[in-house]
Amino acid sequence: MKPIHAPKAPAALGPYSAAMSAHKLIFCSGQTPIDPVTGNLVEGGVQAQTERCILNLQAVLEAAGSSLDRVVKTTCFLTDMADFAAFNEVYGKYFTGKPARSTVAVKALPKAALVEIECIADGE
Repeated sequence: MKPIHAPKAPAALGPYSAAMSAHKLIFCSGQTPIDPVTGNLVEGGVQAQTERCILNLQAVLEAAGSSLDRVVKTTCFLTDMADFAAFNEVYGKYFTGKPARSTVAVKALPKAALVEIECIADGE
């Protein structure tokens, strides 16, 4: 196993790695909509936050030598399932290969984010 350091993604909010590489797979920690430049949560609602989460995942995957096109599974967390359609609109623009996915509603996310996304990608 090898930890992945992703300088273009936000720093971890706790004692964990941005991702781990193991057995030719990349396991990405959940990315929240934190702007890696400012360190602040992006504003603009669930669509803007979804896009930032995906761009953060993209930065982690690129640091690991992978890409969004190689994602095989995502797990998505929403604080309000009423945002499901708006979330899907942005998500579908980036994950065109339609990886397997779970989407669950949660009570709260770090920094009061509306969305968080984690993924597993092919590292080969």
